[in-house]
Amino acid sequence: MSAAEGGREPEMNPMRLLVVNPNTTASMTATIAAAACNAASADTEIVPVTSSMGPASIEGYYDEAFAVPGLLLAIAEGEASGADAAIIACFDDTGLDAARAMAGIPVLGICEAAISLAAFVAQRFAIVTTLERSRVPIETLVQRYGMAARCKVRAADIPVLSLEDPASGATERLRAEIRLALTQDGAEAIVLGCAGMACMARELQAEFGVPVVDGVGAAVRQAEALVALNLRTSKRGAYATPLSKPYAGILQCFQPPIRP
Repeated sequence: MSAAEGGREPEMNPMRLLVVNPNTTASMTATIAAAACNAASADTEIVPVTSSMGPASIEGYYDEAFAVPGLLLAIAEGEASGADAAIIACFDDTGLDAARAMAGIPVLGICEAAISLAAFVAQRFAIVTTLERSRVPIETLVQRYGMAARCKVRAADIPVLSLEDPASGATERLRAEIRLALTQDGAEAIVLGCAGMACMARELQAEFGVPVVDGVGAAVRQAEALVALNLRTSKRGAYATPLSKPYAGILQCFQPPIRP
């Protein structure tokens, strides 16, 4: 007789979600982890990780390029340790395609997760991000994800690390840009365009009276759904496992398959 037939639910291991901060600032990882835990189901284990190499923050294409190696190592290590899915906690969806090709588990980016969720609750929405140099890469992602006609991207002129400094005025500039998105762009919902803003969503939603989407929370819930439905990244075509070949120099450890 099965456990279910005997009136008892079968014991199941908790779902483990790896949440990787691809920059090297541990205090930002703590902010991201708090937002992930707030969004997760009670039986989901959040495993937060700070990248072991790369920039202190990711602001534009140059930083993004050097954040990818540490990100890939973190995901490889997390998968080897039993993670059921991985979340890349940077709104540039840093290294997302490479990570999906490398990993066997589902990998989610918080930009894609956030705007797909925003589309369920609003016809028009705005992303409010940090610096102008980050706006164009995010606009490119919005176009790629098929939301250009519904989404406006704004930059609040906020360096990423200033979000952790109450004296920086960053939150005031963020609020001012949200007001402009609502009054000038006709936005019906707001997406927070930086993982460092993750814990502000509920407060801003109450203040402005519109849905405010945090990509970390959105990715956590979507990752839970993928794992529960036993859906993994297709290994046919674009995300096929990388072909084994020699990698030279300091990149030798990235020779497929990556050995964490």
